[in-house]
Amino acid sequence: MSDPAVSAEESAAGPTPAWHPRSWPLAVRVVTVTVLLSVLAVATVGGYLSSVIADGLYEQRRSRVLEEAADVRAELAETLRSLGSATTTQRQDAATAFVQSVSGSDHSSRRDVGLVPSDQSAGVFPVASDRSLFEAVDPDFSARVAHEPDAMVWTSIGRADGDGREQPALLVGTRVSVAGSGTYDLFLVYSLQEEQDTLTFVQRVMLAGGFVLLAILVGIAVVAARLVITPLKRAALAAERLAAGDLTGRVEVAGADELARVGVSFNRMAQTLEQKIADLTELSRVQQRFVSDVSHELRTPLTTIRMAASVLESRRDGFEPDLARTVELLSAQVQRFDTLLADLLEISRFDAGAAQLEAHREELDDLVQQAVRDAMPIAHARGCRIDLHLAGSETEAVVDARRVDRILRNLLTNAIEHGAGSPIHVITGADEHAVAVVVQDFGSGIAPADAARVFDRFWRADPSRARTLGGTGLGLAISVEDAHLHGGWLQAWGQLDEGAVFRLTLPRRPGTDLVDSPLVLERDFNPDAAPVAESPTPEAPTGPTDLPQLLEPRVSGSDTTREEGA
Repeated sequence: MSDPAVSAEESAAGPTPAWHPRSWPLAVRVVTVTVLLSVLAVATVGGYLSSVIADGLYEQRRSRVLEEAADVRAELAETLRSLGSATTTQRQDAATAFVQSVSGSDHSSRRDVGLVPSDQSAGVFPVASDRSLFEAVDPDFSARVAHEPDAMVWTSIGRADGDGREQPALLVGTRVSVAGSGTYDLFLVYSLQEEQDTLTFVQRVMLAGGFVLLAILVGIAVVAARLVITPLKRAALAAERLAAGDLTGRVEVAGADELARVGVSFNRMAQTLEQKIADLTELSRVQQRFVSDVSHELRTPLTTIRMAASVLESRRDGFEPDLARTVELLSAQVQRFDTLLADLLEISRFDAGAAQLEAHREELDDLVQQAVRDAMPIAHARGCRIDLHLAGSETEAVVDARRVDRILRNLLTNAIEHGAGSPIHVITGADEHAVAVVVQDFGSGIAPADAARVFDRFWRADPSRARTLGGTGLGLAISVEDAHLHGGWLQAWGQLDEGAVFRLTLPRRPGTDLVDSPLVLERDFNPDAAPVAESPTPEAPTGPTDLPQLLEPRVSGSDTTREEGA
C-alpha cells in the first residue's frame, strides 16, 4: 500500500522540473557555477586588460605623432622663410616639393601631408600627397586650426586603404605663419593600423589564454567536486541503507579532513542507532512476552473468579440489597477484566506479527446490518437513533468477517458512548477498487489535531471522563490494526462539541494498494440533514496527518436508506 504521508507531501510540494537546477546532480551544479563564474571573471579581466592596452598603444602613438608633427611644422616654417622674395610659381613648386619630401612612410608608419594656403590671393593652390586627405578635413576641424594658431590640433578618423577597408588614423592640423611668405594650414594624417594589428594580436592571445584558463578551471572544479561528492555519495548510500533497515551500513573513511570527520561521526551515529534499536527491540520483545505471559497466567485465576462470581450471581436474589449490588458490580468487573485480557492477547499477537487473515467473500452491507442489530440494545438504552444508509449492491469484498465485525462494533460503541443521545449515521459505499463505511456521531467530538491519536492505546481526549460502556481503551487500537491487516485505512476526523467521523476503507481484495475512498471523511455536522454517501467535489483531508489525498469519490449501486433505533 502506498504511503499516504509521502503522497500528501509530494502532492502539496509538487515535483521539481527536470530543467530546474535543484534537480541536477551536485557535481554538475558545482561545475556549472564554476564555469559561469570563471567565464565572468575571464571576460572582466580580459576586457579590462584590452582596454588598458588599447589606451596605452593609442597614447604612445599619439605622443610620437605630435612630436613628428612639430618637426614637420618647424621644417615648413624654415622653407617658408626662404621664399620671402619668390614668385608665385616658385612658391607653388616649393609647396609641392615640400609635400613630396615629407609624405611617405617613416620608420613607424605611413604619413600623408596636405598644405592649404589660408590667403588665396597668394596664388598658391592646396597641395596634398593624397587628395582624399582633404575629404577627412571637415569645416569644424579647419575652424579649430584657424582659431588656435601655433597649436597642434588632432582628432581620430577612419580612412579607407587600397582594398577599401577602413583603417584607424590620426589627423593633426596646425597653422604656420611666416612674415613675407604667407600663412599656410598644415595637415598630417598618420595611420594607426600597426597599433590596431598589435591590439588585435594581443586580444587573440588573451582570448586563447582565457579558453585555456577556463579549461584548467573546469578541470580543477571537476577534481574538487569529485573530492567532495565522492565521500558524500558514500554517506548518502550508507544513509539509504540505514533508512531501508540495514543497520550495518557504514561509510568508508579515508584521511583526516572534515569529510572524514563527517564519515566517522556518521559511523558512530549508525553504531549507536543500531545498538539503541537492538535494545529497544529486545525491550519490546520482553514487554510483548510479558504481556502475553501475564495475560495467559491471569486466565486461570480469572476463570476461578468468574465461576465464583457466576455462583454468587445465581443466588443474588436471596442476598441483602447491598450485598446483591456488590455481587452485580463484581460480575460486571470480572466481565470487563476478561475483555481486557482478550484485548491484551490480541494486541500481543499484532505486536508479534502473528495475526493472520481468514478472508472470504462477504457483503459489507450484510456485515454492517448485523453490527447495527447487535448494537441496537445499547443504542436503545442510550436513547439514540441509528440511521443506516446502505450502498444497496456491489459491496462484495474478500475480508475477514470476524475482524470487520470487531471494527464495526468498536466504532458503533464508541459513537454511542460519545454521541450524547444524538443520532448516529452509518453509511456504506463502494467503487471498483474498494468498499467503505462511515460512522458519524454528533456528540462531544474530537479536535482535528487529536484525530490521529484516537487510535493510540489507552488514549483519551478527556482523561477526566470515565468510560461508561466498560471499554478497555484498546478497541480503536485493535481496530486500526485489523484495518491495516486487510491493507485498508481506518481514519478519524471531527470538530470539538460537534461530533466525530470514522471511516473504514478496505480493498476489495487484500494486498491491493488503495488510492482513494468511495466515501468522503469530512462531513456536515447538522444531525437533521440527510447524510450523503458521496461528495460532489474532491476531498482535501485535514484530519490525521497521514491521510492520503482523496480523489473524486464514486459510489456504485443504488442507495438504500434504513432507520433503526428508539
